[in-house]
Amino acid sequence: MVKSNKSNEKLIKEIADRLIELMGIEAVSKLEYNKDDDVYLLGFDVKESAGLLIGKRGETINSFQTVINQIVRQKTGEWLRIVVNVADFREKEKERMVELAEQTLERVRETGESQNLYNLTPAQRRVIHVFLSGEKDIITESTGEGPERCLVVKKK
Repeated sequence: MVKSNKSNEKLIKEIADRLIELMGIEAVSKLEYNKDDDVYLLGFDVKESAGLLIGKRGETINSFQTVINQIVRQKTGEWLRIVVNVADFREKEKERMVELAEQTLERVRETGESQNLYNLTPAQRRVIHVFLSGEKDIITESTGEGPERCLVVKKK
């Protein structure tokens, strides 16, 4: 477990602020360290550019998060878990995935047929897997590779 330290926090903020500046977005970054989950939570307070920073289906924010994680890894020599959030995107995305899981669960129970969920990111699949893991009569599994990967929800 990597402990938070001021030099890591300073580095993460410097990288994030520089990337935002290069993107031409006016935003104020705020960084918190969650020691329970060993994660740095990097949020941005943006005026009008939230959509630009989030991107279509979260592609830009996910790429931004990957770039920051890679740069920090290169500079520190260690993996720090950094999660980027803008305009509560992560929370809204989780709510949307839980709703999709509930609807899919209902369809599987009503029809008895397995349901395939396509075009999900690994993080989205994980939310659904975790949410449905408590259902005794349902199993979930990811099948396929790359862009063809899908989440299957079915009865045991």
